[in-house]
Amino acid sequence: MNPLAASVIDPAAVPAALSGIAVTPGDPAYQDLRSSRMRGGRPALVLRPRTAHEVAEAVVFAGTQPVALSVRSGGHGFSGRSTNDGGIVIDLSSMNRIDVLDESTRLVRIEPGASWGRVATALHPHGWAITSGDHGAVGVGGLATAGGIGLLGREQGLTIDRLRAADVVLADGRRLRVSADRHPELFWGIRGAGFALGVVTAFEFTAGPVGLLGHAHLVHDATDTAEFLQDWAAVAESAPRDTTAFLTIGQPYGRKVIAQSTILVDSEDPGVIRDRLQPFADLAPLLARHIGLVDYSDVVSETGPRYTADDEPVSRSGLLDRLTPAAAQAAARLVTSGESYFFQLRAMGGAIADTDPAATAFAHRSAAFHVVAMGTEPDALDRYWEPLRSQLSGLYVSFETDTRPERLAEAFPPDTLARLVALKRRFDPRNLFRDNFNLAPVL
Repeated sequence: MNPLAASVIDPAAVPAALSGIAVTPGDPAYQDLRSSRMRGGRPALVLRPRTAHEVAEAVVFAGTQPVALSVRSGGHGFSGRSTNDGGIVIDLSSMNRIDVLDESTRLVRIEPGASWGRVATALHPHGWAITSGDHGAVGVGGLATAGGIGLLGREQGLTIDRLRAADVVLADGRRLRVSADRHPELFWGIRGAGFALGVVTAFEFTAGPVGLLGHAHLVHDATDTAEFLQDWAAVAESAPRDTTAFLTIGQPYGRKVIAQSTILVDSEDPGVIRDRLQPFADLAPLLARHIGLVDYSDVVSETGPRYTADDEPVSRSGLLDRLTPAAAQAAARLVTSGESYFFQLRAMGGAIADTDPAATAFAHRSAAFHVVAMGTEPDALDRYWEPLRSQLSGLYVSFETDTRPERLAEAFPPDTLARLVALKRRFDPRNLFRDNFNLAPVL
């Protein structure tokens, strides 16, 4: 935590313009706002702006206070960095409008506090969707500034690849509209590192056309874990780009390891769906399966528990250009150790790799997989994660709870990091937006 976070905010210092959106520990609403979904927090002040103007007022005020600043859209991030102790939280949940700007080009304007489940529901009548992770309670703002590795990713690319323009509040309160033609360097930066550069108050995306989808949930006996991981990765990587698969493994049941695959096929043709799913089904003894035709809004639901401080996870995140035998062995040892209660491989490639690595601040376009491990004890988890780390080609910031400076070099290649540092010096020289991955050590 930033050492300044122990300082006290003077309630009298809160401007009158913010009094109507301010929540303090004595307010009835505070208990529901103090924590994120993944982490308990006790901020000194929560500000709930309703407009971009109020966001600017909140950011300027936060810049006058010697405490940590956290920005929250949905509060679902594994990192838990959308809350703090003793600092300020700017909670964007009241800014949740979803508007269609142009039917012919499928251009949609979305505010950061909207959830991806609400977005999917709003776009469904139009026959559109925007790839957006796998949980509908995730807020638009966090995911759409970090990358967005979703279940339509191999067909649509990352979420940030659908972004055409954005409205941003800078650390000094200035409001800018950014796009490929207006402030293009800042537009480059917010697509992968927006958390360090400003607060996005509206996104304009081009949605993709989507009809009914083939959706499968397959449960395998993956006790021969290393072999299963290699075989699963080979199938997922070689699948046509209309097919995206996520693999999730929990703690072993005795000596048995159970693997669950969620697979989305952009087709309503039963023959095509069967052809895409059969290689996955044949990988190992199949314990259960559920296959059907669904709308994307059914896949991205908002159900799920709200975590408390007692459940705070430790998460490790990485990117793999391929799952080598060495990586599969390291992952298998991690899984069978029982130190990770949630291990996941998310297939990338396809349209994600079509984008030039230099086109966005998310530069790891060669990655075939995103790998995540979650546990409760950092030392125990790291003991098994470190052998896998040597196989990684990068790091995806959204799922990483270790924000030490050395992680920056994994998240951003040298040329990308140099560009981000230049942007940071220009747009946030006082390092207001530091309570995520902090660029200060390399400034």
